[in-house]
Amino acid sequence: AQAYYVLGEALVNTRSTTWRGMDEAARAMPVLDLLAQEPTVMKRPLIERDGEFLLGWTPKVQAALG
Repeated sequence: AQAYYVLGEALVNTRSTTWRGMDEAARAMPVLDLLAQEPTVMKRPLIERDGEFLLGWTPKVQAALG
């Protein structure tokens, strides 16, 4: 839940097949409830390092990891 307070709705992978198959009611759920019900919509990887959260595998995340 701590990552949610830092990253918010960015945790949801809106490009996933699961997300695209959801109806509007499911998409409108609060993020934490949605992730509890459908964990496959969470964007990955979620990396915590020294209290900082890195999300996804972008060039920016890769550079931050060295």
